[in-house]
Amino acid sequence: MTLEYKGYVAGAIEYDPDDKAFHGSVAGLRDVVHFTASDAEGLEHAFRASIDDYLAFCAERGEKPDRGYSGKLALRLSPDLHRKAAIRAEAAGISINQWFAQQIDAA
Repeated sequence: MTLEYKGYVAGAIEYDPDDKAFHGSVAGLRDVVHFTASDAEGLEHAFRASIDDYLAFCAERGEKPDRGYSGKLALRLSPDLHRKAAIRAEAAGISINQWFAQQIDAA
């Protein structure tokens, strides 16, 4: 299950059998924002409510909710995978950086 709302995505969702509840957090925020529920419908509602609450909190404080990113990414690959990516990029007539960006955007 992938949860998305207002451009935000849930991170890993885990089930705790002791309290019979699902727990998750929102990815990509400056702060850690958790949500919890006992079923899938409740989980989606809690996820959306946590984002709405956090966005309101940030607006009230005049802060940006998103974590900052530099746009630079150090990527380590096996030589074989690096070769495959370079060949695909060359075949598409674009740089390997552009190719990776397209692949990530498509995901």
